[in-house]
Amino acid sequence: MTVQDVRSFNRFYTNVIGALDYGRRLYAPYTLTESRVLYELAHAPRTDAADLRTQLHLDAGYLTRILNKFEEDGLVERGPSDTDPRRRRITLTAPGREAAALLDERARETVGAMLDTVPDKDRPRLAEAMRTVRTILGDGDGDGDGGGGGPGDGGRRVPRPEDVVLREPAPGDLGWIIQRNAALYAAEYGFDADYEALVARIVADYAEDHDPRMERTWIAELDGRPVGCVMCVRDGAPGAARLRLLLVEPDARGLRIGDRLVGALVGFAREAGYREVVLWTNDILGAARRIYQRRGFVLVAEKPHHSFGRDLTGQDWRLDLHATPH
Repeated sequence: MTVQDVRSFNRFYTNVIGALDYGRRLYAPYTLTESRVLYELAHAPRTDAADLRTQLHLDAGYLTRILNKFEEDGLVERGPSDTDPRRRRITLTAPGREAAALLDERARETVGAMLDTVPDKDRPRLAEAMRTVRTILGDGDGDGDGGGGGPGDGGRRVPRPEDVVLREPAPGDLGWIIQRNAALYAAEYGFDADYEALVARIVADYAEDHDPRMERTWIAELDGRPVGCVMCVRDGAPGAARLRLLLVEPDARGLRIGDRLVGALVGFAREAGYREVVLWTNDILGAARRIYQRRGFVLVAEKPHHSFGRDLTGQDWRLDLHATPH
């Protein structure tokens, strides 16, 4: 392979996805870089400017100009970081979230139209080819510097927390939530079909009637596939949001995905004006309970019960959003 081979492929692919064709209004009125910044802000409720610059490999001055433009247009707000007062925290405003959602919709429509031209029999080969490119050219590709694959993994790139993105559900994702909850809880805890029925009802209720201003679902995506989820819905108590169906795939654990999902939900609940976040879980789910504790949730009640084919101890947890720091 030569440099010219790579450059030729780059020209081909940018033409395929329309990255240079602003006449198609895919990104208008934003540049490709500005659109990417909006995307990252939409999928991380609270992001420091320094982290954003590192993640996107942008020049500090260039990023500052983009953020200044966004602030003038009312798309973002800047304030002191939660963890370091020397840093600046960037959050999307309501118009900013609308702009990011519109760009995301346009991108999905464009990619969907492109995939419609690919025969079904060729799609697995295309997906594998794309994974191969990402594995070989991605960071930590097993080049012996300690950041790549270890013995027995074929030299494949080891996923990093920053490789995971949080996004809204795409078509099929709600079905994935039901299937993966049922399969994982059966395999790991011996839950029977009653649990799958419960999850299906929760997801169906959300799909049929939810208020996007007050309720939301997040999908954690790694290398183009869903690896986690969580759902925020209204609770019966006034001013309360309920956390439901937190899940992380076994092969994606250790990347702080659960903590990020819960953090995104808590940030959304606070911005939506909820007074508290509540949840119900079982004491055997130790990893999830540790996430809730780190995020400030408090155990308020527990009670033995027999459900899903198991003798369990149910637990009610509560997070007072007025008593916890942002």
